[in-house]
Amino acid sequence: MGYELRVERPAPLAFAELATVLGQAGFEFRGSQETGEVMARHADGLHAVAVWNGGLSGAPGSDWHVAQLARVSMLLNASLVGEDGETYAIREGRLEQLNGSASYEFGKVDEILAAGPAAWSR
Repeated sequence: MGYELRVERPAPLAFAELATVLGQAGFEFRGSQETGEVMARHADGLHAVAVWNGGLSGAPGSDWHVAQLARVSMLLNASLVGEDGETYAIREGRLEQLNGSASYEFGKVDEILAAGPAAWSR
C-alpha cells in the first residue's frame, strides 16, 4: 500500500452522515455500513478514492485522487491528514498541502479534476 491519507474530525463519522454527504456531492458508495469504497466518476469510469471501515482513508495515486479526498473531507467538515501530519486542503479553488509554515500547491481543483486520475510517474 502507498502513502495513506485519512479523514479526521473531532466528532465520530457515522455511516448515515457519510452516505448522505456522498450522495449529495455526486460520489458513489460500494459496500456495507461496516466496510466499502467511496467512488468518484471520471469520463466513463468509476474510480475508488477512499476506503470506509468505520473511518475514511485513501492511498492516492494521483493529484486527482488527492483532490477528491480533499473534497470529501471538506464536505464532511473534516481535515485530510497525511502519515507525517501534513494536511491537505482546498483554499480559494486550489489544492494545497500544508506542513507547519510550508505549503505546496498542487494546482487549481477544477483543472486537476478535469485531468482525471492519471497515475503519478515514479
